[in-house]
Amino acid sequence: MDVFEAVAEPSRRALLDALVDGERTAGELVATLPGLTQPTVSRHLRILREVGLVEVRPDAQRRIYALRADGLLAIDDWIDRYRRLWTDHLDALERHLARKHEEAP
Repeated sequence: MDVFEAVAEPSRRALLDALVDGERTAGELVATLPGLTQPTVSRHLRILREVGLVEVRPDAQRRIYALRADGLLAIDDWIDRYRRLWTDHLDALERHLARKHEEAP
């Protein structure tokens, strides 16, 4: 499995979102996904760890998970080819809004 396949699954994206503000214990991460069992969340975390999106460290009896932002580089590199399109569209929108503002009484 690669990074793209890993983030295609909504529960794994939710786990990444939960880690964006800092480290969390496995128990805290399970609590962010009501309706999923602890073993299911653990499987999702294992996949995220295997593709390099999260790292884990032991802390006594607990496991602490953290986001590895550098793991998202493959996605960022792929998206980078399309940023030009967004920039062009946003620039056109900005020009359009400026013209509308100038035309307003």
